[in-house]
Amino acid sequence: MKHALHIDDAEIELTAIRAQGPGGQNVNKVSSAIQLRFDLVGSSLPDDVKQRWLQSGDSRLTLEGVFILKAQKHRTQEANRADALARLYETLERYAKAPKPRKATKPTYGSVQRRLEGKAMLSKIKAARQGRD
Repeated sequence: MKHALHIDDAEIELTAIRAQGPGGQNVNKVSSAIQLRFDLVGSSLPDDVKQRWLQSGDSRLTLEGVFILKAQKHRTQEANRADALARLYETLERYAKAPKPRKATKPTYGSVQRRLEGKAMLSKIKAARQGRD
């Protein structure tokens, strides 16, 4: 799979850990889940991508700027490793492109008229509630 930004394999730390949940006979013997650790601050990514990612509030980022991801969806280590890398690149794609700047718009003439008509109607209803002699 080809991505616009590339992360060097040396910057990614993959560790096999035991998966949670039911697992049958092998649950206490096989470490099939993968924990991915990626040091975002010390990576070779462009600074603007790093800043967007760090300011995103992603709960998988530590205070030191390390991205931690746990992949345990599949039964094999190889499938979980591929899943973890795919999810890392999905997250990277999200922060790779800058968000479009917001353009200020004005309300349409019709929407302003409808708002004012609604206010006038409520004003008449409330005025009618007043006991006038």
